[in-house]
Amino acid sequence: MYDLETPGDVDLKRFDADAEAHAYVEELGRLSSNDADQFMDVGVDVDETDRSGTFIVKDRSVIHCKTCAEGVEMMSISQAGKAHDWLSDYLWRNVDPETDRFTQQAKSKPHEGYFIRSLPGVKVEKPLQACLYIAREGFSQHVHNLVIAEEGSEIHIITGCATAPHLVSGLHVGVSEFYVKKGAKLTFTMIHDWGEKVAVRPRTVTRVEEGGVLVSNYISMKPVGSLQMYPTTYLDGPDAVARFNSVLVAGAGSCLDVGSRIVLNAPGSRAEIISRGITTGGTIIARGELIGKAAGIKAHLECKGLILNEGLMKAIPELSGSVPGVEMSHEAAVGKIDQREIEYLMARGLSEEAAISTIVRGFLNVDIDGLPENLKKKLDKAVSETEKDMM
Repeated sequence: MYDLETPGDVDLKRFDADAEAHAYVEELGRLSSNDADQFMDVGVDVDETDRSGTFIVKDRSVIHCKTCAEGVEMMSISQAGKAHDWLSDYLWRNVDPETDRFTQQAKSKPHEGYFIRSLPGVKVEKPLQACLYIAREGFSQHVHNLVIAEEGSEIHIITGCATAPHLVSGLHVGVSEFYVKKGAKLTFTMIHDWGEKVAVRPRTVTRVEEGGVLVSNYISMKPVGSLQMYPTTYLDGPDAVARFNSVLVAGAGSCLDVGSRIVLNAPGSRAEIISRGITTGGTIIARGELIGKAAGIKAHLECKGLILNEGLMKAIPELSGSVPGVEMSHEAAVGKIDQREIEYLMARGLSEEAAISTIVRGFLNVDIDGLPENLKKKLDKAVSETEKDMM
């Protein structure tokens, strides 16, 4: 793990880890309109009609938590510690609290986080949803999340991270530890909509056992002060699979240092990392690393970036193999929109602006596995709004 310190160091002393407690909300229909709008923008269904469960943290308070799916546990991390004496076998096992000063902060000044567990063989039809929300100006939010997909289970979690409309600055530190047991499948979709001067530091590690599948989708299309994340996944069992998809947009003043690392430890394991980034004045550092440690593994890394107006787009793909019989590849490209593509579309009746918009839309519309239909529509709307901003 590395620590992004450019541009601008994150001074932890600038942020306050204390905040007033917020009241519990029994029905999401009673949320303030401002909060509800922010939640919906990051994929949280306040009607809960298309969700199997909901968990919301506002600053340091759990304001809503319930699940209607049989065979699924969903509660705060503090409640889980009281309910399961074996929880210590999982907490801080994947992520070392001494990894960096952000994990140290999360360990020494913990707030809340979610515990989600699908029981063996349970296949949850509708996604669960979680929202990590900051409403207090200058607040330093520290959450610790734990997800366990037990053997043969299937579960999809949509996590929306956002800030209140009035908020300018803050810090979010999210430690997440995921365990995908034998033959299980975990689809995890994260949508970020932070404030323009918010610093975001997720720290995520996943372990996948034999025949397990992890699908991770990450979407960040709104301004953010600085974001640095490098989730690591270990494919520890034969035929384990991991697929990472990310869609990134960096406007002026934003710095996104985002990557994924997958370590293929077992024969027959498969991995894919697909990244799309557009800078319209900000910085995107797109990292990807595939490490092959067993014969018969296959892995591919694809990182593509567009520079519109100005900004920095940097792709850093890495492949490492330590035994014979590994098969890994990568493709990276950074540049501007090809003028020939624009001219081709204009020759068919589109204006220059419409042609550019069409190309941008196609570039950002990565085929993200596992998205519910209503969330696909929200993503499509976000792409349209992004196009307008770019124009």
